[in-house]
Amino acid sequence: LQQFPASSSVLCPNCQALPPSASLGFPDLPLHFCRVHANHFHRQPRPTNRHRRMTVARGPPGRHSSSALLGCWRRRPPLGFGAKVAIAIALGLSFAVIWTMLSWTSSSQQISTERSSFAADVAAPPPPALDRTSGGGGHAHRKPRPAPHGHKKRHPPPSKSHSHRTNATASPDAAAEKADHAEQAPVTEQEPKQKEPEPEPEPDMDMEPEKEAELPMPEENGGNGGKAPSEEEEEKAPQLELEEEPNEGDGEEEDPEAAKTKAASKKKRKIPPLFSPSAHYHWKECSAKSGHHYVPCVDFEGDGSQRHHERSCPRSPVTCLVSLPKEHKPPAPWPERKDKIWYENVGHPRLSNYVKGHNWLNHTGVYLMFPPNEWEFKGGARHYVDSIDEMAPDIDWGKNIRVILDIGCKSAGFGVALLEKDAITLSLGLTNDQTDLAQVALERGIPAAIGSLGSHRLPFPSGAFDAIHCGECNIAWHSNGGKLLLEINRILRPGGYFIISSKSTDLESEQGISASMIALCWNSIAYNSDDVSEVGIKIFQRPASNEEYDTRAKKDPPFCKENQNKATAWYTRIKHCLHKAPVGIEERGSDWPDEWPKRLETYPEWLGDLETRVAADHKHWNAVVEKSYLDGLGLDWSNIRNVMDMKAVYGGFAAALASKKVWVMNVVPVHAADTLPIIYERGLIGVYHDWCEPFSTYPRSYDLLHADHLFSRLKIRCKQPVAIVVEMDRILRPGGWAIIRDKLEILDSLESILKSLHWEIVMTFRKDKEGIMSIKKTTWRP
Repeated sequence: LQQFPASSSVLCPNCQALPPSASLGFPDLPLHFCRVHANHFHRQPRPTNRHRRMTVARGPPGRHSSSALLGCWRRRPPLGFGAKVAIAIALGLSFAVIWTMLSWTSSSQQISTERSSFAADVAAPPPPALDRTSGGGGHAHRKPRPAPHGHKKRHPPPSKSHSHRTNATASPDAAAEKADHAEQAPVTEQEPKQKEPEPEPEPDMDMEPEKEAELPMPEENGGNGGKAPSEEEEEKAPQLELEEEPNEGDGEEEDPEAAKTKAASKKKRKIPPLFSPSAHYHWKECSAKSGHHYVPCVDFEGDGSQRHHERSCPRSPVTCLVSLPKEHKPPAPWPERKDKIWYENVGHPRLSNYVKGHNWLNHTGVYLMFPPNEWEFKGGARHYVDSIDEMAPDIDWGKNIRVILDIGCKSAGFGVALLEKDAITLSLGLTNDQTDLAQVALERGIPAAIGSLGSHRLPFPSGAFDAIHCGECNIAWHSNGGKLLLEINRILRPGGYFIISSKSTDLESEQGISASMIALCWNSIAYNSDDVSEVGIKIFQRPASNEEYDTRAKKDPPFCKENQNKATAWYTRIKHCLHKAPVGIEERGSDWPDEWPKRLETYPEWLGDLETRVAADHKHWNAVVEKSYLDGLGLDWSNIRNVMDMKAVYGGFAAALASKKVWVMNVVPVHAADTLPIIYERGLIGVYHDWCEPFSTYPRSYDLLHADHLFSRLKIRCKQPVAIVVEMDRILRPGGWAIIRDKLEILDSLESILKSLHWEIVMTFRKDKEGIMSIKKTTWRP
């Protein structure tokens, strides 16, 4: 309007003399503008045909007035309903975007209730060596599972009874496939697609435990769909997709187009964020028939009455929440809990029927009692252990024999009796056991795990256990050419003891076992039929050298080939061959470790350069536990008995807690350096595991979970990393604790997920780019 001449006027289109539109200063202004709004230019009635000439500029001469034109806009007809709705939606979306940006910025700056000081440094301990040679230093190759989402093939599509669905979707409107294990999954809502974030920087070696090469993510419909590797594949080292170095010594010229293609293939792909910052989670309970006893990789799809003979995990990550018992109560403090537990925490019909037929279990009111002098063998577990001591005095429980595997978990009374002698026993509950006595052992505070003795190796390193016990476990050790005994021979330390006891005498089984033992060159140390316990006990010993193997008349089973690695244990089939005993001081297992507890801090010569790292790791975690964990995180240690270190390295965290009234399950991820043999050498226990899959244990098994830089090491390895948080929720009991140490961007994302699960964030501490978070699980269920 400022371009109007001082005396210019606007004529309506019906007037005879219309000025050109250019004279108004708006060349593109349509001339019908005045006709539409002519009745708004004056507050008086519309003029007659004799007075159609109107003047827009009504101010004093020399000034331009736009009030009439602005009045035209102010007096426009009221908006329609559709226009109002469109404006309201636009304003709402604008407010949501602004609010999301402001809230995310504030949450990234503040985790929760923070401490301004902390007793111990948050820096991680010295990194483990990444030497994965097959030597005796405990760094041999383990064949990781090709795809982390089950054994079954993806082609052809699964049948109706075995169909699956994705448990977390990108939007609430996405169509879900059929449920795996009949579970209902959380719906993940995301904001409108934003710019792809920059790749996550590589971890700082000064603050991180180690720098590892990441395994490639399996294709959605490619590969073998998570099927266990074939016998030809499983002996090979893990094939990693690493960035190739340029070959400067190659003098041949390369085609420019080929060079461009090669350079593009070498280009590092962008790594997506571990958790989406714009995701919102709506959780649902699993609908499996096994209910609050659901074990994803053991139970059949939606049916807890039948189980897999071998470990078989769902294809899609489990992202539903396992329900809680109606009357769940926290366990009693140790040692009271080893004698009585709340029956409602573990009770189910099969257990109730089992209790009725065994006097060493007493269901009294709300408790399941374990009389100290009652056991499955007469005379009690203490008498049974003492009788073994008399038969073989060299065993010397708690000193010479520290780490024991008890196959076929029942009441875990054998492990309870050995705890009094300072020996730690890992009870192995077999998957074909429908009574869930391993769950009872864990509720009592006794170390236990679930496994299967079938076609695959157990998830333990070779030469791990000082002794292995099988009390009335009803396993046909001599069947299938003694194949199961070959697995026992692999995980038993050279010179270790194998103890078998049984009430009944089966002549055929005894002859078969004796023949198998002779083929393995195991020495029969003692045999005794105890009058008190009314059981027959046999003790065998594995040869400590290869001299006895050379004198075998029949070379069956044959020696394993050099490329058949005895260290591989994750989804690896049992080979019908015999591994030789290690020779030479530089090989692990050639010498028996020192007596407990000296072996905890005595490092054998085969460690070599690793001795410095193990000693530094031990010193680091001693300081962290004493100065921070025991008093600085708000944990109630009186109710903590079962502890899991989700990413153990050298066992320093477990060693720091060795003098406390707890036990620690050291989990070594399959994609990390193989340090589990070192952990067993120190007199501690642990297993291999891939955290892209559920863990082989019952719900509510652990009182404390410790995750040191676990999530930052996963990156793109797992299809849905949020499933790891769901698994933590499954295996941690209500009222249990979790300690998470990681980078701040990881903790920021984890906090929002944990808050959606209604976990209580008790304390956080930040230093530089690292942080610690102490969290407590509540009893909330959706």
